[in-house]
Amino acid sequence: MRIGCGAGFSSDRLDGAVDLARDGELDALVFECVGERTLAFGHRDRRADPQKGYNPQLETRLKAVWPLTLAGGCTIVTNMGVANPLRAAEVAMGLGIEGASVAAVLGDDVTDRIGPETPLDGGAMTVADVDRTLLGANAYIGADALLPAIESGASLVIGGRLADPSMFLSLLRHRFGWAGDDWQRMGAGTLVGHLMECGTQITGGYFADPGYKDVPDLAMVGYPIAEIDADGTVTITKLTDAGGMVTSATVKEQVMYEVHDPARYLTPDVTADFSGVRIDDRGQDRVTVSGAGGATRPDTLKVTVAFDGGLLAEGEVSYAGRGAIDRARLAGEVAEHRLRKVHGFTEDLRVDLIGVSSLHAHQDYGVPSAETDVRLRIAGRFMDRERADNLLWEVESLLCCGPAGGGGFRGRVTPSVVTHDAFLPRGDVPTRIEVFGP
Repeated sequence: MRIGCGAGFSSDRLDGAVDLARDGELDALVFECVGERTLAFGHRDRRADPQKGYNPQLETRLKAVWPLTLAGGCTIVTNMGVANPLRAAEVAMGLGIEGASVAAVLGDDVTDRIGPETPLDGGAMTVADVDRTLLGANAYIGADALLPAIESGASLVIGGRLADPSMFLSLLRHRFGWAGDDWQRMGAGTLVGHLMECGTQITGGYFADPGYKDVPDLAMVGYPIAEIDADGTVTITKLTDAGGMVTSATVKEQVMYEVHDPARYLTPDVTADFSGVRIDDRGQDRVTVSGAGGATRPDTLKVTVAFDGGLLAEGEVSYAGRGAIDRARLAGEVAEHRLRKVHGFTEDLRVDLIGVSSLHAHQDYGVPSAETDVRLRIAGRFMDRERADNLLWEVESLLCCGPAGGGGFRGRVTPSVVTHDAFLPRGDVPTRIEVFGP
């Protein structure tokens, strides 16, 4: 079977997916577009407008690739339904693409099963402890939920919190007739999905590091293709004329990406074992991967529980030249002092020097104070718009009230979300499909 990945996150590029749909000779094309934050924002958008809550690029992507995949007999599988997969399916059918059919995978929304006493983050707290408005909750559902949709013959299968590797595994189960309790093949198919789910990360995108890990034609990096045998062995490749590269190094990085225990990688379908994986670089952007295994799947399903995070206020000012770091640090101290003493702020604040300590926030790494520039950023999360605006006001006042040389103020207030994890018995998460079209 030949499967392509046309997106590795919600805002991924489109042109590489079009190339795959047109030239990839694919059996299936997967768009993986849901993360914890995007799911939470989907719930926020749906609360504001019941007709929203799906991926905002859904229509643009489908208009570009669906006619091509239909012509080639290629199935699209995606989680672009986010927090509103049924509406997403209706929107897809509304595009009026000739011969199109859609199967919506439903049931991952478990908001009604989450209560104030539901444990979060391994029992560290409860929903009530978060003390924020609950937006929604979604279980990670697996290949069992997807199989009926694929078996329906729909040219587009769309859902919400479809677990990333499960979208690929469900296609393989359908094609090769793998049993759901064939743990070795469930592990092998999960590895295929894990390798592919992040799109261009495995073709050199997130791998690139100039002078250390150089990647050719990164601006036109191609999306990956997986060629899978009936035993689960997979060869990762890309279109010949696409930028990027597929090597044993790019594949190794992706094997380990976000895997805390390679021998026990928990998914809705299997407890996958990647510890015995073998990687064979065949050259010319072809790498074969085999040796994954697995054991019985978990009894519970992970759930993302999303809350309204209030308003994120961010104010920024730049300082340049001799003493820039010292002046920016003083400006941050002044602004924080006034926010606490004059305005009575008790909320957590981030005071960062971008380019010096904005990520690690614990040391200056020997950056010289002379002949440099730095940007001060002060941020906080608030439930009240007036307090968010006060943060911006105080940061902007630094331009005249000192220290010297501040300029280029920019401030913004944006909605934010907060997510926590929960678990539900898989029996508490029934799923179903709804099919549209011929």
